Amino acid sequence: MNRTRLWRLGVGLVLVAAVIGAAQAWRLSRPQGPGPGFVSGNGRIEAVEIDIATKAAGRLDQVLVEEGDLVQAGQVLARMDLQALQAQRDEAVAREQQARDAVAGATAQLAMRRSDEAAAGAAVTQRLAELDAAGRRLKRATTLAAAGAVPVQELDDSEARMRSAEAALAAARAQQDAAHAAVEAARTQVVGARSAVMAAAATTARIDAELRDGVLVAPRAGRIQYRVAQPGEVLGGGGKVLNLVDLTDVYMSFFIPETAAGRVALGSEVRLQLDAAPGFVLPATVTYVASVAQFTPKSVETASERQKLMFRVKAQVDRRVLEHYTAQVKAGVPGVAWVRLDHKAAWPAELALRSLP
Repeated sequence: MNRTRLWRLGVGLVLVAAVIGAAQAWRLSRPQGPGPGFVSGNGRIEAVEIDIATKAAGRLDQVLVEEGDLVQAGQVLARMDLQALQAQRDEAVAREQQARDAVAGATAQLAMRRSDEAAAGAAVTQRLAELDAAGRRLKRATTLAAAGAVPVQELDDSEARMRSAEAALAAARAQQDAAHAAVEAARTQVVGARSAVMAAAATTARIDAELRDGVLVAPRAGRIQYRVAQPGEVLGGGGKVLNLVDLTDVYMSFFIPETAAGRVALGSEVRLQLDAAPGFVLPATVTYVASVAQFTPKSVETASERQKLMFRVKAQVDRRVLEHYTAQVKAGVPGVAWVRLDHKAAWPAELALRSLP
């Protein structure tokens, strides 16, 4: 009985081994891809992710979208609490108006000083005329006194009037210089007041920029993947609020052996087959090929070990297809990328471009 059981067990093991060997032989003998003009690699669909974060520290006031929502570029996604900034802006606007009023006052003061300078100039002209008249009288008095035609007292009076006119002219010129200095001081005050206006306007503009930064908008169209923060939370500078996935910037990264990497050029045509939609083929283009192998070889290696030298390739999916099927695009879906090494090779029927059902 024991021998019979052992014999049956041996026959069963032989049959199992035969079935496994036949299956492996069938798997190895069946067609593997479209042909020698193509190379494939496994990968996953990836999309560009953008963190929507606050620029400055503050309290989150509103989040206007939910996870999974499709948003458009420029759409408001969240708002920070901006009450303190709004108060600062009101103060800056008041200071700016105060500076403008100071400019008006300084301008009026400058006009007054210029008027004083003009009056001082007229006084100098008057004193010059008086000095000229006193000089002519003194000259006549001197001539007449020498001839004995007038008394000496009149000559002395003419000399006194001459000295008085000279002193008056000197005083008028001093007042003119003082008026000119006052004009320059008033002009400097106007320049300073205008600079204060510019500084106040710059402060207002800076606060306006901070207010705009407090309103978080979508930099591009996409889908909200994660909602990281909730209203009422206090975030630090750079605190993340949302995570956005750009569904029109999708690519697949995969690896190909070093024997094929040298034949892949930027712009090479790629077809992607996704596990989730095996009947749908995505058109893509090679946009990156690594220049260094991803796996370090040994010092001594066999021919089979050399096949472990793999190069990373990035294939960008056609944006026009993605824009048409935005609702169906999902990141993380696994699939196979086929790269055409020979541009003369025709794509097989199973890799023909078709639309989603």
